Amino acid sequence: MIKAYKEYWQNITNMEGSATRSQYWWPQVVNYFVMGVYSSIVGIQNYVEFTTRDRYVVLEWNMVTIGFVLLGMLIWLANFTVRARRLHDRDHSNWWIAWYLLPLIGALIIFFELISPGRYSFNKRWPINQSDF
Repeated sequence: MIKAYKEYWQNITNMEGSATRSQYWWPQVVNYFVMGVYSSIVGIQNYVEFTTRDRYVVLEWNMVTIGFVLLGMLIWLANFTVRARRLHDRDHSNWWIAWYLLPLIGALIIFFELISPGRYSFNKRWPINQSDF
């Protein structure tokens, strides 16, 4: 788990190679935990109002909210690239991320691809794992 999380941050801008299921899912779990702990410690609910449509409105800009936004942007970038590497493990190109443009169906397609096992014997385009970078 620690190795997967370390590789997650070391390859934050790497769109090449592939990532196994554990290299994708462990950082997701740790990030939810980190954001939850950060939000609880700093009392983010006092500065940011979360709406019903998965959006948030910043009520007051200060170091707490700036840290929250910056951490969120870094995690978004790292998630985007590890998602591309995970799709490579399934022998799909980065363009499969465009499925997210279809509101519900696209998210289900990508989720299915992210939980499915890799295609190691068929993967000719991205044979290198993110651990090898």
